[in-house]
Amino acid sequence: MLPMSAAEFERAVREALASIPREFQRYLENVVVEVRARPDARLMREQDVPDDLLGLYLGCPLDERSVDGGHVMPDRVLIFRDNLTEMCETRDELIDEIRITVLHEVGHHFGLEEDDLDALGYG
Repeated sequence: MLPMSAAEFERAVREALASIPREFQRYLENVVVEVRARPDARLMREQDVPDDLLGLYLGCPLDERSVDGGHVMPDRVLIFRDNLTEMCETRDELIDEIRITVLHEVGHHFGLEEDDLDALGYG
């Protein structure tokens, strides 16, 4: 596991979010980004995801929302710190993987599918 403090990791997540162009930032106001060590058993069971998952988007993509609005709970992006630090060998690689993972999950919020994200380099 590549050592990185929780504060440094969270800073890298914030920097990844800050790299999103300003015109898209307003669409992220109802998105909560959480850093967790790993997916817990309940999340893995309920979302049918593996324990080595790097990130997960939970919510309703913008392109699937109705125009009448209504009360919408905040969407969530979960970033799994331990899984990311375990897969990387250098600090630069970790920072890059954090950015890719954050942008990948935010891409789901915007309605992008896996193929779209792969084509953009966030796969």
